[in-house]
Amino acid sequence: MILRHTFTPHNNTRLSHLCGPADAHLRTIEIAMGVKIAHRHEQFKIDGPKAKANDALELLQALYEMADDAIAEDTLQLMLAGDTDLIEAPLDTPQLSTRRADLRARTPNQVQYLESIAVHDITFGIGPAGTGKTYLAVACAVDALERSNVQRIVLTRPAVEAGERLGFLPGDLTQKVDPYLRPLYDALYDLMGYDRVQKAFERNVLEIAPLAFMRGRTLNNAFVILDEAQNTTPEQMKMFLTRIGFGSRAVVTGDVSQIDLPKGMPSGLIDAERVLRRVKGIAINHFTSADVVRHPLVARIVDAYDARGRVSEGTSAPRHRTRTARPLPSAEEL
Repeated sequence: MILRHTFTPHNNTRLSHLCGPADAHLRTIEIAMGVKIAHRHEQFKIDGPKAKANDALELLQALYEMADDAIAEDTLQLMLAGDTDLIEAPLDTPQLSTRRADLRARTPNQVQYLESIAVHDITFGIGPAGTGKTYLAVACAVDALERSNVQRIVLTRPAVEAGERLGFLPGDLTQKVDPYLRPLYDALYDLMGYDRVQKAFERNVLEIAPLAFMRGRTLNNAFVILDEAQNTTPEQMKMFLTRIGFGSRAVVTGDVSQIDLPKGMPSGLIDAERVLRRVKGIAINHFTSADVVRHPLVARIVDAYDARGRVSEGTSAPRHRTRTARPLPSAEEL
């Protein structure tokens, strides 16, 4: 079926924003909806099955109405996913005080995640890559620091290589562990700015360290984040959770489909979810591919791997894939 539509009144600015740079938005819509879109100025032609062509036309009309400004890729992805009610932040979406004025929850699960962090002392965020688990947790930490709800931020993650053997890492302790903690630095720089982050480190308001260095500590009046928690052992997870002191809040994030522990070693994140499910004061939030707000391909990649896992196990539940990696380095080895 071929649908033809002419946008009136003719507005070149809106048409440009609708199509995107070099018609990138149209190509994204074509791939996502299984149609072909051609246009000449304000005249559009959509070729595809009747239902899909109608859906594509409705999407183009909706995008045109909101195209006074450039349309961001994540906004387009949300429109394709049907989350049009979250394109503009609802009034009850938690507002965070960070350098990013446009930062807000994009999906219902993200809204629930932020609300859980606000009211629970310990919150788990479990789900695939690109769902905002770590970034939103760091944003909440920065917000708590800005509002003086905590005195410092402590970010940690297990030093486990993602299926590779990197061998000996030269340099001092900071240089050895930096490659493992780089994603946390990136989030901080985006949310606070490079200069403020450096000053915060100098004043010991910010601390980033491998999980092995948490043993024996008590963290009071701090916002503590454990990232990549799927790569902890049950013993390490228990050790981390029992570091939490008075006036502190903790967020644990991880993706149980990307476990890099040695074969046969249980994941502390999976174990904690089972053990702590009914413990008062702890919230466990799950994300799916529908919450992915990266490139549209990321959600499709996640779904493809989950589908393969279900076929290989003969079950409808996603399986936990474990890749072989070298054992966790001890503090002495670092």
